[in-house]
Amino acid sequence: MWPWEHAIVGYLAYSVGCHLVFRDSPSGLEAFAVVLASTLPDLIDKPLAWEYGVFDSGYAVGHSVFFIVPLSVAIAVIAYAIGRPRTGLAFGVGALLHPPADVLYSYVSQGIVQFELMLWPVVTVPGSSPSRGFLESFDLLFGRYLSQLLAGDISTYVWLQFGLAAFAFLLWLYDGLPVLRECLVGWKRLLPGPSNSSSK
Repeated sequence: MWPWEHAIVGYLAYSVGCHLVFRDSPSGLEAFAVVLASTLPDLIDKPLAWEYGVFDSGYAVGHSVFFIVPLSVAIAVIAYAIGRPRTGLAFGVGALLHPPADVLYSYVSQGIVQFELMLWPVVTVPGSSPSRGFLESFDLLFGRYLSQLLAGDISTYVWLQFGLAAFAFLLWLYDGLPVLRECLVGWKRLLPGPSNSSSK
C-alpha cells in the first residue's frame, strides 16, 4: 500500500472509533499522531532499504510486529503519563493497522498471503530493486501507478481507494479539520491584532 492509503485507513479507523466510543472528534494532536504512526513503517523501512541498503526490502524492522507492538505500548504509556492517553491510542491504532493492511493488500493485489511482511527478523522479504536509490525506486513505482490511472486502467481496488479517500476527507471536514484547525489558530496568534497595529 502507498503511504497515503495507510494514512487514510488509519484516520478513518481512529476517527470512527472516536465517534463511536468517545462521542467526540479527534483533536489535532490525535489526528497528527494517527497519520504519522500509520505511515511510520514506510518512513523507516523504505529509505533504509532503497537508499542506504540496510535491509534487502522495504519490509523490515518498521513493519515488524516485534518492533511496532512494543513501540506502540511504550508510546501509550508515555502519553498516559503526560495526560494524553487518547494521543497514545491514536498512535497505536495507526501503527498497528499498517502491517496487517500490507498483508491484506498483497492478498487483494497478488492473491497471496504474505505474513512475512510483518515478521522481520524471523522471516525476511527478498528485495526487488536493491541497486536503486529511494527517489528512483519511488519514481519507478509511482510512475507505474500513475500510468495505469492515466491510461484509464482503474481497478476495483483503486475505485475503492478513491471512495475511502473521499469519505476520509468528508469525515475530516466533519471533525473540524483537525491539525489544520490548530495550525490556523496558532497562525492567528502570531499575527498582530488590530489593537497592536493601530497603536504603532
